[in-house]
Amino acid sequence: MIERLQKYMAYCGIASRRKCENIILQGRVKVNDVTINKLGSKIDDEKDKITVDNVIVKKKSEKIYILLNKPIGYVSTVKDDRGRNTLLDIVKVEERIYPIGRLDYNTSGLIILTNDGKVYNNIAHPKRERNKIYIASLKGIPSNEAIEKFKNGLNIDGYRTAAANFEILSIDKSGNNSKVKIGIHEGKNRQIRKMCAAIGCPVINLTRIAIGDIKLGNLKEGSWRYLTEKEIDYIRS
Repeated sequence: MIERLQKYMAYCGIASRRKCENIILQGRVKVNDVTINKLGSKIDDEKDKITVDNVIVKKKSEKIYILLNKPIGYVSTVKDDRGRNTLLDIVKVEERIYPIGRLDYNTSGLIILTNDGKVYNNIAHPKRERNKIYIASLKGIPSNEAIEKFKNGLNIDGYRTAAANFEILSIDKSGNNSKVKIGIHEGKNRQIRKMCAAIGCPVINLTRIAIGDIKLGNLKEGSWRYLTEKEIDYIRS
């Protein structure tokens, strides 16, 4: 894989990307025995030999795959410039991991973290059509007409959403709110919230419970676990 030298060094666990830039500028890094002392260099991690202080650095070969039940109030990143809680405040492992896809700040539920860049498109890309399943509490009760519109696609932010699944699970005793199950294979920013608002039933709370065959199950909010071998085979396929 071709990537920037400082990014590769950070991935190998040398230091943060910014500190790796300083190490490069200090002339402590060599690529194929040639000293690199300025930024902008790119390397091929399968062909080039990279050393720091004359010690060869390599990516860790062990891949890890983690399923987290993300709580509300966390951003789906590994670092936030606004100082908000991130996923790495919950999942603390030695490996440098990152989330596949995102859940917005006020959405809870299933999110996968890994250090395996090759599986990203297997999970996140809409062309894979891996259904993402959500449970939502809505303000109001959608009509049959609204549900059909939701299923067949809605015009939002200049695009038309793909076909989706929508099922009413329950209606509260007051008759004012409903609990629904939604399935989509896209993942645009705040898509379900925008779709529900478009049919006149804004989201009160939202939880993702599955991505394809990967299911949240009874994992408690704020807890995480490693994926099973069967789940790993699924996301690699």
